[in-house]
Amino acid sequence: MPGAGVGVGADGGSAAGRGAGGGLRIVRLANFVTPTSGGLRTALDRLGRGYRAAGHEPVLVVPGDTASDIDTAQGRVITLPGPELPGTGGYRVLTDRRRVRRLLEELAPDRLEVSDRTTLRWTGEWARRARVPSVMVSHETADGVLRTWGVPGAFAERAADRLNRRTAWAYSRVVCTTEWAEREFVRIGARNVVRAPLGVDLDHCRPGRRSAATRARHAAGERVLLVMCSRLSVEKRPLLALDALAELRAHGVRAALVVAGDGPSRPAMERRAEELRLPVRFLGHVADRDTLADLQAAADVCLAPGPAETFGLAALEALACGTPVVCSASSALPEVVADAGTSAADDPTSFAQALRTVLSRPEAERRTAARTRAELFSWPRATAAFLAAHDAAPTDAPRAERESAR
Repeated sequence: MPGAGVGVGADGGSAAGRGAGGGLRIVRLANFVTPTSGGLRTALDRLGRGYRAAGHEPVLVVPGDTASDIDTAQGRVITLPGPELPGTGGYRVLTDRRRVRRLLEELAPDRLEVSDRTTLRWTGEWARRARVPSVMVSHETADGVLRTWGVPGAFAERAADRLNRRTAWAYSRVVCTTEWAEREFVRIGARNVVRAPLGVDLDHCRPGRRSAATRARHAAGERVLLVMCSRLSVEKRPLLALDALAELRAHGVRAALVVAGDGPSRPAMERRAEELRLPVRFLGHVADRDTLADLQAAADVCLAPGPAETFGLAALEALACGTPVVCSASSALPEVVADAGTSAADDPTSFAQALRTVLSRPEAERRTAARTRAELFSWPRATAAFLAAHDAAPTDAPRAERESAR
């Protein structure tokens, strides 16, 4: 139902009404989502589809340049105008609290799910007053992000603890996708934390996509093809991939790097690659899922240098394509990657050594290990874990029956 408005019916429902099976209305709020963003946008889409398939009614509210209200495969998506944050490469935020609050009251959610612990934390308190069970999804660690922006460790930890105490108090539950992400809440004694890993499309991302022609085209005559799929911003540490490539080549490994992604750090990366005369191709944002999966399958190793990643969907997609991953030891990715790759300290020498270690393994062995690891993660399993955090089992019960049972 395309349109420019964001109104709802007199009963709090959209024109399409509640979920077809009378499931719960799960209203999801998220900032920092753009048409070119990666992991968060993918997670919102796949979880929304899963909620809908389970008989619930997902409604996603995100910021944009104009207002819109459309029905999609992941459920209803409402866009409210929000200002663009300078220097973030297009990220916007929901800053009009009055408008968001009015929309929440009109939507009358059965559950609230929030994917921003900073500017949207006030919605947890709204949910408490409205007696709506609420979940905050921790997509990044507070102290990890502060550290990547140069905040000293001790100060970052104290600031994160203060923020996390307020977050844990405001929401019914905090969902963390890995044990690593959960640690900062365990540190403050939060008792409402649950774990729910994300997933990967194992049918779409598969080793069978590997193509010698695709690999040869991207490797451009070099013997090793490295790929990094990441937003190019300071917290992702993308420049480390270039320096690791330079270190690798200095040790005689003829490797090339393909970068899929865009962001404010791209100009600096292009200058660095030119200065060091590195064989690097910048593809920008790759919107086509098939093209991206083909690239991930063609690579010999994928790089994930971000030190504050709490899960790493791009890395998991690479594993599903049969490609091992070298990741930051400071992040949650060693927990996800396990023996399907390796981790390294956040410096070029360590990353280059880790790459050599992975490349020393027989190709068939390392590719089989990658796919086997990825098969432990699926979107149906992830959806079930998130719905459990909402106390929302698959249901076809009419809404009236659920309300009378309260």
